[in-house]
Amino acid sequence: MDGVHDLGGIQGFGPVEVEADEPVFHAEWERRAFRLTIAAMLAGHLNGRFRHSYERMDPTWYLESPYYEHWATATATGLVEAGLITQDELDARLGAPYPVARPVRAPRLDEPGPSVDTHRYAVGDAVHVREWHPVGHTRAPRYVQGKRGTVVRLDGVFSLPDVEYHCDRVRMEPTYSVRFEALDLWGTAGDPVHVDLWESYLEPGQVSRRG
Repeated sequence: MDGVHDLGGIQGFGPVEVEADEPVFHAEWERRAFRLTIAAMLAGHLNGRFRHSYERMDPTWYLESPYYEHWATATATGLVEAGLITQDELDARLGAPYPVARPVRAPRLDEPGPSVDTHRYAVGDAVHVREWHPVGHTRAPRYVQGKRGTVVRLDGVFSLPDVEYHCDRVRMEPTYSVRFEALDLWGTAGDPVHVDLWESYLEPGQVSRRG
């Protein structure tokens, strides 16, 4: 979905700060948030819920909060939406209103659409990534939408997250590794970028041949 979580290619956030000898967790609450999330995932309570939950955090809250707060929020949101806990129970345990992500905007899908088990494109094919603005979940990064690239690897057939997060059934699609030239993405020369994409994100296209 379009949102502040999709930061690829966006300018103005400053350099990436690399902490020397960074610990896995900076505080004990982060370790507990990690454990809680993994336990909920292994129990099957966050299927089709986790990633789309933190995408729906208020943008200001998302940018100002640390990484594992995103995890804790997404887990709490997913458990509430699954009916396993209530908002009142969360509030009572915290002793204050417990913030969760905003409601899902995308409608539920009645049908997942037909699954596909064979690749439409081959290695070396030129492709174009569709450009659209979904209100639901997608794994097509915004910075490659509308861009042209080249298929460099055929990957497996997997459940399409765009459907899985909004339907009671899944749709299986082939996936690809697609190479994008820096000039096509950013308008300047640089290293190419490889992105894993589902087949329905792609259309036949032409790429310019440079070197």
